[in-house]
Amino acid sequence: MKNNFFYKSQFSNIYKKSSKLSEVTSQVLYGERFKILSKNKNWIKIKSSFDNYVGYIKNENYSNKHNPSHKVYNLKATIFSKPNKITKKFLPFGSKVSIIKKNKNFVEFENNKWLKKSDLKKINHKEKDFVKILKLFLKTKYIWGGKTHKGIDCSALLQLFYYYNMSFYPRDTKDQIKYTKKSTKRKIFKKGDIIFWKGHVAICIDSKKLIHAYGPEKKVLIMSITKTIERIKITANLTVKKISSIKY
Repeated sequence: MKNNFFYKSQFSNIYKKSSKLSEVTSQVLYGERFKILSKNKNWIKIKSSFDNYVGYIKNENYSNKHNPSHKVYNLKATIFSKPNKITKKFLPFGSKVSIIKKNKNFVEFENNKWLKKSDLKKINHKEKDFVKILKLFLKTKYIWGGKTHKGIDCSALLQLFYYYNMSFYPRDTKDQIKYTKKSTKRKIFKKGDIIFWKGHVAICIDSKKLIHAYGPEKKVLIMSITKTIERIKITANLTVKKISSIKY
């Protein structure tokens, strides 16, 4: 545990290089564990413990002490300065918190920072209904590297299901394709099928429709499976590379 740290703010961009002008490649959530590979006055180079993702965040808002007991089970959980006193801040889905005080309908996770009990589940809770999780993000803005209510990309939408359930899954589509077992390409789909293209991924919610964070539409939405495959072929000249199944 010597080189284990936990992010202790709402969330942060992870940058490819130690500059805010650099590309945002992912994000780190409240309570997420990571190792520090190197640091200077302004930046730390981290490796996330969940998926071994490497990048840079600002040298702030982290601690080596955190024992989460609950996690956020809502698209965004409002932070209160005291029970019933609302703030404009939120914790994103999947954030991991440690409860220090309880009220009737609220819990305190840091000094003067409270959450509704209804926005939380116990840390070991598992959600087998992946559609329930993915639909939380419907209409969320598409942002490259995002993984919160503020914006999300296609591979994060899939990965967050696994992150919530504490089961390893890679961050980027190119690695997700390699990680998943290949199945034969087919024209008949079923609920739980994961469809991969080069640089894109979508998840079937039944035999006719899929959900994905789709760049051209700039948001998370549900679309026809066949029409999506046709559209990506026409607009991006990409065909389906692999079909796998979501595991839980």
